Amino acid sequence: MVWPPPVVGRARTRAGEVLLQRVAGPSAERTRARVHTTPGPRWFAPDRPVRTVHGDASMYVGGLAALLLQSLHPVAMAAVAAHSGFRGDPWGRLQRTSAFLAFTTFGAAEDADRAVERVRAVHARVRGRTPDGVPYRASDPHLLTWVHIAEAECFLRAHQRYGRHPLDRRGEDGYVADMARVARRLGADDPPATRAGLTARIAAYRPELRATPDSRATARFLLAQPPLPAVARPPYALLAAAAVELLPPWARALLDVPYTTRLLLPVARPGGRALTSAIRWATPPPPTAPPVAEATGGAGSGAPGPPAARSPQDSRPEAAPPGG
Repeated sequence: MVWPPPVVGRARTRAGEVLLQRVAGPSAERTRARVHTTPGPRWFAPDRPVRTVHGDASMYVGGLAALLLQSLHPVAMAAVAAHSGFRGDPWGRLQRTSAFLAFTTFGAAEDADRAVERVRAVHARVRGRTPDGVPYRASDPHLLTWVHIAEAECFLRAHQRYGRHPLDRRGEDGYVADMARVARRLGADDPPATRAGLTARIAAYRPELRATPDSRATARFLLAQPPLPAVARPPYALLAAAAVELLPPWARALLDVPYTTRLLLPVARPGGRALTSAIRWATPPPPTAPPVAEATGGAGSGAPGPPAARSPQDSRPEAAPPGG
């Protein structure tokens, strides 16, 4: 008897195709091939912690948690609500973010450079005022730093809780240092380069954070009104609960968490583990990558941190959201 049965293999392949197309768009396979097979140096060597984290299925939980945490900065949230189109085209925004993470983490240095320049060009055009009349620019280093530290915090928290290969303390510092290199290229203001520095910077922003009508609407949209078919709603509900439970208690208290999500919080961790395991099972491996060298001076001038605590055979991504 063949194990697993062919029907299981076909189901796995189909599930992986649907997942990748939803997250990375209709050209997902072409994007993956470009990310992983384009020759040339990369910003990050294969043993870097950022590759470990961004190549894991835990990013699905961390990504949703990051959006929720970022929404608590009223100025950043006002800019997103007015300019990003995330409610009108949430999948398009997700696909663009996924492509950025894929190219900067795994792609050739030239492609990573272009990805950063595209984002900076968009930021340069985004400006306006909050409902309270506060002026903002998307290129403001202070706002860019908040967006950066919120996602770094959530990606790392999710990996340590749901990742297949959690990092040791040196690996955590290395991940924060890797992320800081990208943040500097985007224009962030002195991003933290250690785990302790990341925790301290989050605390420094807390006086600026509060719930707003936009943040409450964002939480309702992301947690209770996702643009998904009925069959995908139950697993997404587990993902939503895992993302909310991942947040610090003070952040959860500020969010308008829907009742249905709150009901699932007691089973958020086992649900999150089951969901990330299923995503790993369904996601096909990336194309075979050429030998890579770390680009010197590519993602900023910061010195690289320590490598991730993984064995060499585990250095390839297993289930990154976009091209990973």
